[in-house]
Amino acid sequence: MNAAPVIAAVDGSADSLRALDWALDAARRRAAPLRVVHVRQYAAWGQADVLVAGPPEAEGDPVLDEVRGRLADHAGPPAVEYLALEGVPGAVLPELGGDAQLLVLGSRGRGGFASLLLGSNGLAAARDAECPVVVVPRPGREVHGEGPAEPGPRVVVGLHVDSPDESVLAFAFAEAALRDARLQVIAAYPWPVQTWSAPGQLVPPLIDQDSVAHETRTLAEGFLSPHRERHPGVRADAEALPGDAAGHLVAASKDAELVVVGRHRRRLLAPARMMGSVTQAVLLHAASPIAVVPPAPPQE
Repeated sequence: MNAAPVIAAVDGSADSLRALDWALDAARRRAAPLRVVHVRQYAAWGQADVLVAGPPEAEGDPVLDEVRGRLADHAGPPAVEYLALEGVPGAVLPELGGDAQLLVLGSRGRGGFASLLLGSNGLAAARDAECPVVVVPRPGREVHGEGPAEPGPRVVVGLHVDSPDESVLAFAFAEAALRDARLQVIAAYPWPVQTWSAPGQLVPPLIDQDSVAHETRTLAEGFLSPHRERHPGVRADAEALPGDAAGHLVAASKDAELVVVGRHRRRLLAPARMMGSVTQAVLLHAASPIAVVPPAPPQE
């Protein structure tokens, strides 16, 4: 049993209760404790003339009381801990990821505009938390494209062959193993490729698309090889697809157990934590839960 908890962020909304159910299942699969957290936004410390001695008591919190009632009849593990905190959720929740296996929350909470596809708390947690963050979308999101080629549980992961992130692949393989699922690996390559010959003139590329697809698939297979050795029971199918990576991942999310994407590496001229455009698009539009995995810490 891993002592690090799976954290479910709740605020009483239907979205957060769906995330709670997902987190409960994830904790059971990992034999990990479940920590249910409610961050109250109406914090006393927000008032300049009030001194706060410590966090509020979890007892008497109506949101946590509702969750206790919801989980009262659940059988067997995991052990459940309840925690009430005060502060701005978008700042407090990412900090909780420092000692967690997963941080799970719904795509929308009680506040903000109901029409938004992703709330500010989910965005902040996915961008800033030290642990992987799973965002559970509302049911009914429509995605375009064909369904899976074969039935059965499936985890989807995006692979950037130019700059692969081992932590993303490791998480995806581990999750597929926990779920006894097939791993669908999507490696997109830019196409069509156009080059400039003169101002205002584009010429077709001299490179053959089949060659690009073959090279992309070969690179992907090489990156997958060590993970296949560590998880021999996981079937991983690599697909080299032309064009928009986000579009392919969103289409593949239909009926998937989970879509796994990387967050973004810090860069020399942009040291702040960031999320790439592909990750943001997947968070906004994927039909399945989305796991955003932070990059592995740099080796010294």
